[in-house]
Amino acid sequence: MPNILDKIIANKKREIEASCQLLGEEVAITTDRPTVSMKQALLESPTGIIAEFKRRSPSKGEIHPLALVNEVIPAYQKAGASACSVLTDTVYFGGALTDLANARSVSDIPLLRKDFIVSRRQIAEARAYGADAILLIAAALGADEIEDFTHYAHSLELEVLFEIHNIAELDKYYPGVDMVGVNNRDLTTFVTDPMLSEKVAGALPADVVKIAESGLTSINEVEQLRASGFSGFLIGETFMRHDRPGDALRKFLDATL
Repeated sequence: MPNILDKIIANKKREIEASCQLLGEEVAITTDRPTVSMKQALLESPTGIIAEFKRRSPSKGEIHPLALVNEVIPAYQKAGASACSVLTDTVYFGGALTDLANARSVSDIPLLRKDFIVSRRQIAEARAYGADAILLIAAALGADEIEDFTHYAHSLELEVLFEIHNIAELDKYYPGVDMVGVNNRDLTTFVTDPMLSEKVAGALPADVVKIAESGLTSINEVEQLRASGFSGFLIGETFMRHDRPGDALRKFLDATL
């Protein structure tokens, strides 16, 4: 019986096939904007917060359905986010590529296209719509795809965040990726263990930039993970449940600094 991730990936492949039939195989990249290094921004930041923009999720339902990118992203940046993650999946997360483009138009910090990447087309879209980095999910891809997509992303001057949920998925690790994220949320069940990142920290490559993702709600969790070698902390729902996500981030950081 298909799990949630299987359903999302199947739908994503149908979307890509439809896009190719309607718009053609190639994505025109007309921008010559230099990308901004998310990896470097995290290493240089005192906070390491990657503030996420998302309206809903399969596990939590509606989070902030009327949220506007041109309000939330600048507020995140002003509050001290090192980078921002923008959900571009429509069916399950209420996002769109136009959200990414709008985020780019109102911010100059690194932007991560957060989606379920299964095609080179999506990587080209990420570059065309203003991303600086893409997410490659181990549970959704084979090792050969991760290597191929990483090379293609780099050819477009995009960085790669490789995401795992357990130690076994490190078998798909490709040394060329720029960052490794540990998703505390199991994408097959959407059950969250906030400190999973700490449990697998010792198994991660020593010289890679490490990011803890999902389920983080407290100062103590962030500081504990920082002590375990993490440089980035991707947090969305904790901020997006507030009427003013940027204010929520500011209060969060005021308590940590």
